[in-house]
Amino acid sequence: MKEAMFTVALIGLDGAGKTTLGRRLEHMFPLPVKYLYMGVNRDSSNYMLPTTRLIHMIKRTSGTKPERAGPPHPAQPAPRPKGMVKRGAASLKSSLSLVNQLAEEWFRQGLAWCYQSRGYIVLFDRHFFSDYYASDIAVGREGRSLHRRIHGFLLDRVYPKPDLVIYLDAPAEVLFARKGEGTIESLEHRRQGYLQMRSFVKHFAVVDASQPADDVAQEVARLVWDFYLSQAGLRLAPRGRN
Repeated sequence: MKEAMFTVALIGLDGAGKTTLGRRLEHMFPLPVKYLYMGVNRDSSNYMLPTTRLIHMIKRTSGTKPERAGPPHPAQPAPRPKGMVKRGAASLKSSLSLVNQLAEEWFRQGLAWCYQSRGYIVLFDRHFFSDYYASDIAVGREGRSLHRRIHGFLLDRVYPKPDLVIYLDAPAEVLFARKGEGTIESLEHRRQGYLQMRSFVKHFAVVDASQPADDVAQEVARLVWDFYLSQAGLRLAPRGRN
């Protein structure tokens, strides 16, 4: 029976290079590594529940703007529908959305446990805890709807956190220049939210993502390898696969 491995989450703002780095790290270790997207962008997901796929298809067909970077800024709540019928319909839609969201999150966590048990290091591209930390966890009760409070509580108290979190950090101005999405102010707000997460995760490392891509990859690979050695009690040197 193979030894169960651990999970590593690469988090950071859009433009930090998470996906490219994650795919690259799959081939940088003499141990099996499984890449698993754990974010809200359905177009980037490599695994998805059929219900989530259907909802995503309906949104694309209807022209609804899909979630890509994460939930909206907590200081900009959605407007409250007018009228009892519209509020009831919106509440029902929100409840069904929450149920599917929770099912999707636990489905991907179940996949992670499966690959861990088979001896894989599971490499998360993003993570639901980090994506929703600012909007569903860190904000006070008055700033969240009931559904967001439920979601935040489950992510904070029940949902498993990654064994190792590596935050790819860079100034908001640099990331805005790379992707051109959002505003520098909103990017900086999310950046500070990521940095606040270090007190919630036992093993949290920050890597300067403004470095050349090769330097970032080498530093992240070293962090993952050192974590593996600390977990296994070994003293080996990393090497590439043949």
